[in-house]
Amino acid sequence: MTSAFDFSPEETWFDRPLGFSVPARHARGRVVRLGGVLDEVLSSHDYPPAIRHLLAEALVLTALIGSLAKEGDSQITIQAQAQKGDGAGIVDLLVCDCRGGEVRGYVRHDPDRLGPVGANPTLDALFGDAGYLAITFDLAASAERYQGIVPLTGSSLAQACESYFEQSEQIPTLLRVAIRSEGAHTVAGGLLVQHFPEGEEGRTRLHVKAAYPDWEHVAVLGGSIRHDELIDPGLSLESVVWRLFHEETVLVEPLTPLARGCRCTVEHYRKILSSFPESELAQMREDDGQIAVDCAFCSRVFRISL
Repeated sequence: MTSAFDFSPEETWFDRPLGFSVPARHARGRVVRLGGVLDEVLSSHDYPPAIRHLLAEALVLTALIGSLAKEGDSQITIQAQAQKGDGAGIVDLLVCDCRGGEVRGYVRHDPDRLGPVGANPTLDALFGDAGYLAITFDLAASAERYQGIVPLTGSSLAQACESYFEQSEQIPTLLRVAIRSEGAHTVAGGLLVQHFPEGEEGRTRLHVKAAYPDWEHVAVLGGSIRHDELIDPGLSLESVVWRLFHEETVLVEPLTPLARGCRCTVEHYRKILSSFPESELAQMREDDGQIAVDCAFCSRVFRISL
């Protein structure tokens, strides 16, 4: 049997999203498989299995949605957060972002409460009964930002993101994610298929129609993807798309390769700290006169002199 981790960085179907469209059905999609990049992000903290699984799913979704951006320097951020007080979950905060092909992510959680929930818990078990999901788009060219916030519902982050697109964007969307871990290594794959927004121009928007057979047809085909196909190292991403939509005319486009990226530098933090008044900086300084800044994303501590 072939291991899910028999891959090398040169393999073009790892850490490199593939875009595709089905013009006749007014649909577009993305497929991605994360390998080395995923291991790099997950290795920043000693996450237990349930949290590794959650963050792996979030990183796949971030890579898929982030690859929809037309401007390379635009950023997409996915944030899931639990309520405070009674009913709060094991996970307090999850945040991932993607900009220019660079992805990063972090989960803040209470490890002492993880025991009873198992390796693949539900969203309710992780975030409590009143969490929310926020997806933010920072557009590079226009410097505009827009954000949608929806309740954190469903059994998975993928389902919660589907709800976001339905409620905030009114774009029918199908998302599938598969994850496999062996020891310290994890491979994850994902598929995004949605109604192509440009296909609505000059016509009644899909969300006010009783039925839209083109989308229903594409959703059935996309929903037939198997988990093992998404993470099979011997199956190219082009082959995944072909298996699903071989009866349709499909256009494919390789997209920007992915890398683990964290924008934490001494210069970055010095710029941020320089905006604080001296009275607050004085409280932050340690005995040696430096300010210690801990980056949650990469688990590095920077010592800043100001």
